[in-house]
Amino acid sequence: MILYHGSNVVVSKPQLIPQNRFLDFGFGFYTTTNKEQAISFAEKVYRRSKQGGKYVSIYEIDEEKAFKECSVLHFESPNESWLDFVSDNRSGNYKGPKHDIVYGLVANDDDYTTFALYVSGILTKELTLEALKIKKLYNQLVLTSEKALSYLKFIGTLSE
Repeated sequence: MILYHGSNVVVSKPQLIPQNRFLDFGFGFYTTTNKEQAISFAEKVYRRSKQGGKYVSIYEIDEEKAFKECSVLHFESPNESWLDFVSDNRSGNYKGPKHDIVYGLVANDDDYTTFALYVSGILTKELTLEALKIKKLYNQLVLTSEKALSYLKFIGTLSE
């Protein structure tokens, strides 16, 4: 499986760096199988930081081996358990089991309003899931442990 990571720097040796905000799948190194999504994220990071460049680091992971040897949480669709997991992580309230790899759909910035309406109690869980199902959701694969990172092989970079 080929994975991409968008940033304002080349990331040839991924590390687990503490983050200053709560993200969909919690703490970890975020990647995607969608090159366009990674390019878009690299542009966003560059605009925010005004430093470096627009880089997409490319990795290969032996999915069969990594998924067999690591603890994996995989969300196939935007279902109730996915919504609960993302909501709990975004609010900093996730207390469930830790996994080496979390793989599933990403609720990107375009979905922020939908999530905000859900968290504030305006939208029900059912209405939130319906609203998200009509949107184009990309994927993310998050490596949350050193063990998981050990399966990544850096193979190059795209830059603009």
